[in-house]
Parts: sequence; C-alpha cells; structure tokens
Amino acid sequence: MSRALVLFSGGQDSTACLAWALARYSHVETVGFDYGQRHMVEMECRLTVRQEMKNQFPEWSSRLGDDHVLDLSLLAQLSDCALTAEKEIAFASNGLPNTFVPGRNLLFLTYAAALAYRRDITVLIGGMCETDYSGYPDCRDNTMQALQLALNLGMDQHFRIETPLMWLDKAATWRLAGEVGGQKLIALTQEHTHTCYLGDRSIRYDWGYGCGTCPACELRARGYQEFTASIEASHD
Repeated sequence: MSRALVLFSGGQDSTACLAWALARYSHVETVGFDYGQRHMVEMECRLTVRQEMKNQFPEWSSRLGDDHVLDLSLLAQLSDCALTAEKEIAFASNGLPNTFVPGRNLLFLTYAAALAYRRDITVLIGGMCETDYSGYPDCRDNTMQALQLALNLGMDQHFRIETPLMWLDKAATWRLAGEVGGQKLIALTQEHTHTCYLGDRSIRYDWGYGCGTCPACELRARGYQEFTASIEASHD
C-alpha cells in the first residue's frame, strides 16, 4: 500500500497527518472540502502549507502528489451550527458544542473514498481523535471502524482508514510533528496552519494564529503549553 489520500484542511492535526503520511508512503495526495465553513481562510492556508512542505522538506517533494478540493456546500444548508453560520459558540441541549456539523466526517470519508477509488488509492488518512477533542461522535474510533467496513462493502474495495492521532492528546500531536519533521515542522505548524473556528488570523500566539478563545484555539494552546513544559522538564 504505497499510495495514500490525506483529508487535509490545513490545520494542525491534518498537517501532522500529512507529514506522517509523507514519511511512510511513496505517493500521497490530499483532499480538502469546501462546505461553507466559517473559517474559510483554512482553504487558503492549506495551499500554503502544502507548498511550504515541498520547499522545506525536499525529500518529501516528489512524494506529494495532486491536491483535490470537493464542493460540499450542501452541508452548510443542512447544518445550523457555529461552524457554518455567524452564531456564538455554545453547548447545545445534547451536550455537544454547536460547532458539531452532523455527518461531516462521514461525508468527508465517503467522498474521499470515492475519489480514492478513481485514483487507485486504498489508504485514507484523517486527523480524527477521541483523546483530546470536543466530543464529536464522528471522531471516535468505533465510528471509523464502522465506516471503513461500510466503505469496503459498498465499494467492494479494501480501503484502510488510518487515524494516527486517534489516541494522542494535543501535546502528543505537537510531539509527533517534532518526531517526524523536527523543529522545521513545528515552526511550519505555528506559522502557516489554521485551526481557529472563527477564522481569525490577526493575532499571533506562540502556538500560531487564532482568536485564542474558541474551543479549537483553547485545545491547541493548551497542547502547546503542555508540550513545551514537557521539553523544559526533560532538560532539568
């Protein structure tokens, strides 16, 4: 299995997954999704991250193949959430944050599988994680296992869904970036990736750009603080 397709948003998690894939597979393609997200700036950042990955890691340049962008704008019409509409981020009555877009990852992986089928790719890689996340049910490992089975039965294929971050917290995700790409990848993640749900890139923190208060920024910031604290402790 030398060909992989990475679900790539241009955020911290998917950038770590892209680097992880490039270190393992001889040919890696990326796919992004335009679903009317409030943080549309990520669609620009993902192209910058791809180019910086080529520039800064020439050993990966020949492995990084085509990029694809799929139009899933129907999701914004179906969803009434803080990721696709101008509304305050809060918790819904079901206990989930209203940043949850129902069916998003299910659709992402289904469309990615359809694309992979045509591109003769059998490995799908995503940044889903249930260790340090917002409680989204479509990020859980059992969801990924069930979806992999459904895709394989429905397309008569042998897809493998890989989720290298599934059991990592955000500090460990920063650590993974360092293990795969060293300080260069950490610096690339800080400067060029985008995670903030509000699409704010006006403020630069030590962990990167964002509003600093949305759930995505809080997770990223806390993970970075824990990551740097662990490095300092190891040097004591």
